[in-house]
Amino acid sequence: MSDPAFAPTPAPRVETLEIGQERRPVLILDGLLTGAEALVDFAAVTASLAPVKAAANFYPGVRAPAPPGYVQALITALRPYLAETFGAPVGGKAHVTCALSMAALPADQASLLQRLPHIDTTAPTQLAILHYLCGPEHGGTAFYRHRATGFEAVDPERAPTYLAAFREEIATPPAIAEGYVAASNALYEQTAVVAPVFNRIVVYASNLLHAGMLPDRPASLDPRLGRLTANTFFRFEP
Repeated sequence: MSDPAFAPTPAPRVETLEIGQERRPVLILDGLLTGAEALVDFAAVTASLAPVKAAANFYPGVRAPAPPGYVQALITALRPYLAETFGAPVGGKAHVTCALSMAALPADQASLLQRLPHIDTTAPTQLAILHYLCGPEHGGTAFYRHRATGFEAVDPERAPTYLAAFREEIATPPAIAEGYVAASNALYEQTAVVAPVFNRIVVYASNLLHAGMLPDRPASLDPRLGRLTANTFFRFEP
């Protein structure tokens, strides 16, 4: 199967949330691009979804590179919105990585770090772009506040304090549920949830504490039936 074609739509639905006490922006765009159905077919027929090496990434599932045409169309269509919401220059340089992803690891096989809220990086100029290629039955994305520090985002200045507190908390097993985090618990308070909708794109700073609302056992390993997303990291130069 050849790479599917993608194009921007003339009038996507756009919403910006300001979440938590820190009022961090989360951008939601529905129907930004055509071709989402073809991207699902690409994942099912052409892509080689494979487990992520634990040493390189804590993602609890399988991934494969996204088609280059999709990445180019996505970033081109998003640039004006990223500039308005996050201050990313429209014509500026950026480092972009993108993968088709399926959360497929049962919770009883996941590590504690894979089951709790996390950040992707402390870098303040990296954005996470999450494109839902599945329906609402697969669980959305939630954001959290770390109770001990009060942090909702972890930048380089906050990192030493956050990591010290977190390491102390997990030195003895915390009294939290064994499955994937889906609500507030002893360590984290849930501040917002974005529901999944097919062809919905969610953009937020990669240093926000967040977690997928994952089932403890995956519904399916078939990209057409399971929790398929396209996950992009966009690191811009101010």
